[in-house]
Amino acid sequence: MPRPRQPGRHRRPEPLVAPEGAPALVLAVPGTPSSATRSLAEEVVSIARSELPGLDARIGYLDGDDAEFPSLQAVLVHTAEERTARFEQARAAGMDVKMPDGPVAVVVPLLAGPDSALLRQVRQALMESRVAAELTDVLGPHPLLAEALHVRLSEAGLARADRARLFTVATAADGIILASVGGDEAVQAAGITGMLLAARLAVPVMAAALDEEGSIASVAEQLRSSGSQQLALAPYLIGPEIEQGLVEEAAKEAGCSAAESLGPYPAIGKLALAKYTTALGIAPQQAQGTPVR
Repeated sequence: MPRPRQPGRHRRPEPLVAPEGAPALVLAVPGTPSSATRSLAEEVVSIARSELPGLDARIGYLDGDDAEFPSLQAVLVHTAEERTARFEQARAAGMDVKMPDGPVAVVVPLLAGPDSALLRQVRQALMESRVAAELTDVLGPHPLLAEALHVRLSEAGLARADRARLFTVATAADGIILASVGGDEAVQAAGITGMLLAARLAVPVMAAALDEEGSIASVAEQLRSSGSQQLALAPYLIGPEIEQGLVEEAAKEAGCSAAESLGPYPAIGKLALAKYTTALGIAPQQAQGTPVR
C-alpha cells in the first residue's frame, strides 16, 4: 500500500516520474565510438534514469556503425518504429488509445560547450532520420560544470577540494587554463563557466581552444605574465569529442599538469536530464549548482 502523504507545508515533495508516453531521451555521443565511450555514455544515462524513474533513455553515436555502436539516425528511426508498434498493438487489443503525437525523442548532445561541426552532424542525423525529434542546447555553461571542473582539479592534486578549509596543497595551481574545442564560440562559452570556477578557487582562469594552434601556449604566457607561476590545464570537455592524447600534448605545450576530462561526473547526467525536462516543460529535480564557497 502507498504511504499516506505527510500533511502540512513541510511535507516531502512527490517524487518526479516520467510522464506516460513521454518522448525518449536520446544522448547524442560525438567522437570515434569505443568501449570506453560506451561505458561513459551508459553511466551518464544511468544517472539520468536514477533522477527520473521511468525515463526511456537511449544512446546514439554520431560516428556509429549501426552494429556494435548504433548511429544516432538509426536510434531515432528505431524509437519511432517502437512507438508506432505500441500504438498498433494497443488498438489491436481493443484499447481506446489515440494516435501518438508530438516528438518521438528529445536529443541531448553530450557536449559541455558549443561545437558547430559536431552540432551540424547532429542536425544532419535528425534530418536524415525523418523522425519528429527535438534538439536541445549543449550542457554548458552551468555552475554544475564549474563544480565538476573543481573536483577534477582537486582529484589531480591541482586545487584544494574546499578552499574554506585552512590547509594548503603544495601542487595547487595559481592559474588555470580552461581547454575547450569548437573555436571562438566554445572559448567564449567556456569563459562563463571559467568565471564561476575562478570564484570557487580564488585564482585566475582563462579559456583557450585546443583545436587552434598556439591558443593554449598564448593563454599560458598571459597567465604567467600576470603573475601566475604554477599553471594547470582543466579540460572543459566530457571526453569523447576529442582525440586521445590531445590534452596531454596541450599540457606539455603549456608546461603544466592537466586534470582529467569531466567524464561521467554526476553533474553531466543531471544536466542532460535538465535539458530533457526543460524541453518537455517538466520541473527537473536537480538543476542548481552547489553554493560557491
